[in-house]
Amino acid sequence: MLPLRLARVAMEAEVLRLTHRLRRALLGVALGGFAAALVLVALGFIHVAIWYWLRESFPAKYVALMFAGADVVLAIILIVIATRSSPGRVELEALVVRRRAMDDAAASIGFSALLLQLINNLVSSRAR
Repeated sequence: MLPLRLARVAMEAEVLRLTHRLRRALLGVALGGFAAALVLVALGFIHVAIWYWLRESFPAKYVALMFAGADVVLAIILIVIATRSSPGRVELEALVVRRRAMDDAAASIGFSALLLQLINNLVSSRAR
């Protein structure tokens, strides 16, 4: 009975961990989308303002290249920030509980199988 209870505890811990991970991922996607929209609008206004200012000093083709380079650098920075999500305390604790319960269940099942094999050998040796 203990291995089944340990397996159930491991399953509940994994469900808790995955639920929190999914919640964190969905919140990150929602906040990231909203932030991206705001950044795009702000960048639009900044582009227009800087475009007019730089056109006084440089030809239009060089201004366009400057903007393209700056946009690529900004996109790389935003991608790095978006991928830096780490597991929370609840997820880590649930993972530890799941691993411990699975290890205990495996050890219990292994011990049970060994005990059954020993009993089987004892019974078969007495029957002879």
